[in-house]
Amino acid sequence: MKLQQLRYLTAIVEAGLNISAAAEKLHTSQPGVSRQIKLLEDELGFELFLRQGRALTRLTQQGQRVVERAQRIVREAQAIKGMSLDLRDDQRGTLSIATTHTQARYVLPQAIAKFRAKYPKVRLHLHQGTSEQIAEMLNTEHVDLAVATGSEEIYSHCVLLPCYEWHRRLVVPQDHPLTRVRHVTIEKLAAYPIVTYVFSLTGPSSLRNAFENAGLEPDIALTARDADVIKTYVRLGMGVGIVAAMAIDPKEDADLVSIDAQHLFPRHLTWVGFRRGAFLRRYAYDFMHMLAPHLDRPRVNRAAAAIDSDGVAAVFAEARLPLFT
Repeated sequence: MKLQQLRYLTAIVEAGLNISAAAEKLHTSQPGVSRQIKLLEDELGFELFLRQGRALTRLTQQGQRVVERAQRIVREAQAIKGMSLDLRDDQRGTLSIATTHTQARYVLPQAIAKFRAKYPKVRLHLHQGTSEQIAEMLNTEHVDLAVATGSEEIYSHCVLLPCYEWHRRLVVPQDHPLTRVRHVTIEKLAAYPIVTYVFSLTGPSSLRNAFENAGLEPDIALTARDADVIKTYVRLGMGVGIVAAMAIDPKEDADLVSIDAQHLFPRHLTWVGFRRGAFLRRYAYDFMHMLAPHLDRPRVNRAAAAIDSDGVAAVFAEARLPLFT
C-alpha cells in the first residue's frame, strides 16, 4: 500500500467518483489512476467501489471505511509536509483564498496590504465565487482559506470562525421617491423593483424571508454577484439596490443615496474558514489575525479542537465582533 494510492482514492471520492476529474486534479492520467486503484483493491482483497462498466457508481461498505482512514492519513501527510516547510522557511510559500466579490473589493484590501508588508515573498491568490463555488474550492483543497457569509450548512467539512457582522443598505438615485420617505418599511420597499445579490442555491434567503413574513412578494428585477454591478443598474433606474453596508463608497457612490435597512433585514455574519484537519502555515494564522484581530492563533486552535463538540460558540462568547456600518 502506497501513500500515492491513498491520495488517488481520496481524490476520486472528492471528485464525485469521476476518475477523469480526479486525474486532472492530480496532474496525471486516467489510466494511471485506475491502475493504482485496482492494485490497491488487489492488495486489500476486496473492492472499494461498485462499478457499472468502467464507471464508478458508489463506494462499497468496506470502501467507505477505507476512505475515512485514507483521508486522515493524507491530511496528516500534508500536515507533516507543511511543518517541514514552516521550519525551513516560514517567509515563503503560497496562500490561496476563496471569497466573494464584496469581501475581495471592500474588506480584504487592508488585511492583504498588511500581509504583503510582513510576508513579501508569499504568493497570494484570490479566487472569487458564490457560496457553492467557495465550498467546492475548499472541499477539493484548491484553496487554503475561505472568507464568506452564511450558507454554513454547505461547509460541514470546515472550521468556520466569526470575523465581523454587517447589515444591508438600500441604494437609490438621488431623485428616487424613497429618498423622501422618513421611515422605509418593507411594504414601501415592496412597491419598487429590487436589484440585489444572487440568491444562494442552498438554504433559505433572509431577504426573501423578510418579504414573505410580511405577506409580500418582492419584484426582483435583477440579481448579480458583484455589488458594483448592482449599483450600475441602480444608476440606470432598474430598481432599488440592496447591498452590503461595506460595499458603499462615500466618494465613488456620491451620486447615489444610501438608506439604512438594518431594521428591515437581519444582521449577517462573515467568517473565515478552513478544512477540518488542515495544517495551516504560520502566515495563514497571521492573515486571519490581520483580517479579524480577535482571531489569534491560540483561539483559532481552540476553536478547531472544539468544533466536533459544538464548542466554537463558547470559544468566541467573549469576543465582541465588529460591525461594518
